[in-house]
Amino acid sequence: MDPSGHTPAISEEMEEASVARPVAGESSGEESNPGEKPYMQNLFVMRHGERRDDADELWVESAPRPWDPPLTEKGKYQAWIVGKRLRKEGWNITRVLVSPFLRCVQTAVEVITALCLVDSSSDASNSRDATIDPSKVKVSFEFGLSELMNGRAIRRPPDEVTNGSPNIPWHLELSQLAAMFPAGTFDDSVKSIWPQIPAWRESTADAQMRYATTLLSVVNKFVRENVLCITHAQGVGVCVAEFHFQVYAVDYCAHSHMQRPIYSFSPDGSFSAGEWELLTESGPSGVLYGTFKD
Repeated sequence: MDPSGHTPAISEEMEEASVARPVAGESSGEESNPGEKPYMQNLFVMRHGERRDDADELWVESAPRPWDPPLTEKGKYQAWIVGKRLRKEGWNITRVLVSPFLRCVQTAVEVITALCLVDSSSDASNSRDATIDPSKVKVSFEFGLSELMNGRAIRRPPDEVTNGSPNIPWHLELSQLAAMFPAGTFDDSVKSIWPQIPAWRESTADAQMRYATTLLSVVNKFVRENVLCITHAQGVGVCVAEFHFQVYAVDYCAHSHMQRPIYSFSPDGSFSAGEWELLTESGPSGVLYGTFKD
């Protein structure tokens, strides 16, 4: 990964992502009240901000947890700006799901603070000066959004740093991570769809399938809400690749945006939905993609 935040050769990994096809759309039941305007559900999938080890190559030499780097101050500011933009655009994101890796949690803190801003604090220049309404957004952890669990993404796993010592946690204690979120925003009633961090040395293809199935499960679980998932570069790229595009790069805090119509809800929890539409623009979104070459 180079210092710009781009992921080299990401297109090679993303070509396989459309095989799963779970994000393109799912319908349950027949459309009811076809003459009425459907509710439009939005899904945003965002990469974390600039990570410390990309900005400071020497950091890993003395870091006690080099596989779980924090954000730089620049990375926090990147996340803050994206959060303010999403709030200003009026997407009414009320549900956030986060990878438990520190860089994603710190990204979520900035974004959630921006989404929860009260009008009198809308011009705040940073999250520390913000006044928020924590009832606007709820956040929880989702292990299915974790980093690619192989050496291609994690350069120094725990067993290499600790000389093979077993049971070294991949992430900080969940209680410690949860305490980082703005007070009143963490929803401890929501259980992760994936019960734990995926096993080490998963294949890239398996990780792509994991991201796709996790994202579909999340939006179906919170079908009445607009959802933001904060994850890693591959998670963002998988969404775009699903629409038969080749993804070349995913910048820090890049985000994909998909939307689908929800026609009806049933008391048993089922619903009637249309196809997903990709609203992500190549370039300005931080995701660079194009059509597959013959």
